[in-house]
Amino acid sequence: VISEGAAFTRAELGQIASSLVNARTSVVQRQNQMPVNFSGNLTGGTSFDVGSVRLGVGRDGAAAAVVRPGAVEPLASPESFKRKAYAALKDAIVAMDVYRSRADIRLDERQLAQDFGISRTPVREAMAQLEREGFVSSVPRRGIYVVRKTKREVIEQIHAWAALESMAARLITETATDRDIAGLRRMFATFEGDKPHARLDEYSEVNIAFHQEIIRLSGNQVLIKLAENLFTHMRMIRGQTIGEDDRADRSIHDHMNIIRALEARDTRRAEELVRQHALGLAEHVAKHADYLE
Repeated sequence: VISEGAAFTRAELGQIASSLVNARTSVVQRQNQMPVNFSGNLTGGTSFDVGSVRLGVGRDGAAAAVVRPGAVEPLASPESFKRKAYAALKDAIVAMDVYRSRADIRLDERQLAQDFGISRTPVREAMAQLEREGFVSSVPRRGIYVVRKTKREVIEQIHAWAALESMAARLITETATDRDIAGLRRMFATFEGDKPHARLDEYSEVNIAFHQEIIRLSGNQVLIKLAENLFTHMRMIRGQTIGEDDRADRSIHDHMNIIRALEARDTRRAEELVRQHALGLAEHVAKHADYLE
């Protein structure tokens, strides 16, 4: 039986198993109970390993493919549930638009566990991780609440992001391929001759993706890891501020200037433009984001 999470697709298993002849079909993929048919010519009692899967023929002629113990982690493991709960909760928090309302947002551990169809333990562990990352806060005798950063905290996060993203821009000019950089320009192709504020929701997503791609194209894994959770916090505040004032129109202008500097491999200018773009957001928050007080 092939456990869920195996490293091979049904088609790949079929190809591997095609080397086994005169064997009765007994390979089943547990997820949807679809049989994998094959034939081959190995004698009974023979077995061999392919990656995480052990293939073999019993002395009675029956063939089987089994995921070797410890080779893959079952989806039903507690750690798997924790990861899924963590990812689902984090995505939900990002989608909440926490800065659009002053009302406290409380997370009900019991209800979330019920909604996920799992026990409360992995939900509790996921919340503990989110609290360490600054997304939620546990209030004694009251519960767990989504964290809404203060204006000062948001500005400090933007300053930290400016440092990381400007370094990423420097690295892009030094190591990224022309094709990678061209991909940044293509992200804004659909907005040519149009005003971003007219398609704000769509532009907001592209704006987020652009900044995420700048970090990724740096190729620096330490920088990428450092930026990971900070980016999620930045995503929430960018989603709120992009529709304020004329930031959407100014944003695409800044982005195109950044792309031109990257294309020209102008390291100093690209680094400076990215830094000033981020600091412009910090200045906007300082002047206009009274809802953060």
